[in-house]
This record gives sequence, structure tokens and C-alpha cells, in this order.
Amino acid sequence: MIPQVGQIVKVLRGRDPGEYAVVIRIEDHRFVWLADGDHRKFDQPKKKNLNHLHLQETISSEVASSIRETGRVTNGKLRFAIAKFVELMQVEAQEKGE
Repeated sequence: MIPQVGQIVKVLRGRDPGEYAVVIRIEDHRFVWLADGDHRKFDQPKKKNLNHLHLQETISSEVASSIRETGRVTNGKLRFAIAKFVELMQVEAQEKGE
């Protein structure tokens, strides 16, 4: 799967495994820049190897359009996109369990 700006990813390796973040920039075919709006702000993103990430199918249209239009995104939008994704995952897990 090819990463896209605004895509939610799960970190598999590094200092914060299991955390979710959003792709805010694509470096090349191996690296992307991530931010979560909380621990890792937009102004200080983390460069991560794609091999250390699990790309989710969800792409935040709000984040993608904001970056496309202005070149930036607020940390609040990043937090909101991740929270919405986590909430959706919990709902799906509950439905499967019932």
C-alpha cells in the first residue's frame, strides 16, 4: 500500500509502539513524516521508515485537504482525526464481539 497525506498509521517500532499518527508529508518511497497533534506536533513531525508502520485504510479528508490548501494543519485537527478513527475502531470491535 502506498502512503497518502492524511492517512492514519499505527506505529509498530520505535519509542511509541501501538500509538496512532497521521502522515503529514511523504519523503520518498521509504520514509514519511508523522504527527499526532499531541506528543508529536505538526511543527516537529517524526520521520519514520514505512517498514516500522502499519498503514490503516482510513484517510482523514479534513487533514488532507487542509495540508493541500494551506500546507499546514492544526494540531487539533490531527488529534480529532485520530480520536475519530480510534472511536470507529472501538465500535467495529464491539459489533464483532456481539
